[in-house]
Amino acid sequence: MQTRIRSTLLAAVVLFTLGGQAAANTLTQNVSWTIDRAGTSTKYRVVAYGDSIYAGYNGSITSAAKYSAPTVDAEYLSAAWNADIESVRRAKSGAVASDVYNNKIVAERSYMQASNTRVVTFEMCGNDGLQARSAFKGQSGTCDDSVLTAAENSCKTYVAAAMDYINANAYSGVKVKVISNLHYPGYTADNVQSSCKDPNTGATVNMQQKFLPALARMNFMMCDTARQKGFQCADNFAQYMGADYDSNGDGIADSDALRYVAGESQASYVTRITSTLRSTLRDANTHFVSAGSSYDYIQSDDTHPTYTGSTVTAGLFGGTTGSGAPRYTSFSSGKNPIWNQFGHERMGWAVSVFNSPTP
Repeated sequence: MQTRIRSTLLAAVVLFTLGGQAAANTLTQNVSWTIDRAGTSTKYRVVAYGDSIYAGYNGSITSAAKYSAPTVDAEYLSAAWNADIESVRRAKSGAVASDVYNNKIVAERSYMQASNTRVVTFEMCGNDGLQARSAFKGQSGTCDDSVLTAAENSCKTYVAAAMDYINANAYSGVKVKVISNLHYPGYTADNVQSSCKDPNTGATVNMQQKFLPALARMNFMMCDTARQKGFQCADNFAQYMGADYDSNGDGIADSDALRYVAGESQASYVTRITSTLRSTLRDANTHFVSAGSSYDYIQSDDTHPTYTGSTVTAGLFGGTTGSGAPRYTSFSSGKNPIWNQFGHERMGWAVSVFNSPTP
């Protein structure tokens, strides 16, 4: 029996490892972790739906980061509301937007319908983009942009559907709804020429130059759809890809200058990201918090956010349900001491800036 169990587990490990983030090989990584604040028994809930980003994926098929972005946000809420905050992460690593929508948001709507739910947040489309990028990189002959267009269209369809569904189904007492948009993993690595050739010029194309506008359009769509449908938008692209100081002398810190501006046109946003402020973009493996100091926001896989602290069971052996005291019980200027030192800390803070002052 032990041999059979080990063989089955090994087969699963090999399948997922070889498949990576491919659509056929997804890994459910659900976690419920409560920030147990001293002196209170009142408990509210944050519900987060998504893929490997919100899951806190760390390369393991059996564990995930305890303090991924939604749980970081829960810690901020615990201090603001003087309450216990349950962070419920319903996530599937490797899932494309349609999978997150159908099999997490819709199929697991009961989590956001609980009467103690106060925040609902989601992220999606990262795997649509990654798969489209892989498909484009694998092309020879004449380049076919349709794989990128399909990813954009799928993202647009399911982001809007997710917001509509959450608006219609979340508990009526929910105070905040947030979408997190996409950072650009592998930004520096993509600064190479393609194997395929442009149908008009007959020359190879720079893949970073090809992918950045598509990502910009997806991120604009997420934030602008949020504006129209009563959601907030945590602009992770700006938080990850821009330095926290003014590197180009325009009087604005780069991470602020790159942010989506409510009401701007898609053309304006895309031009700002791909041209006007292009020189300020930096790979998130080296996120500058000052001119002389930087932190690595991306794990060694060049995709997933870095984190600090321990892990919890999440994956093949099921998901953790647990609780623990907050790491920090109060916050100076709404930020913990490591808010800009790790990818998940930064993302959790970006979600937290929209938190309601009362539950």
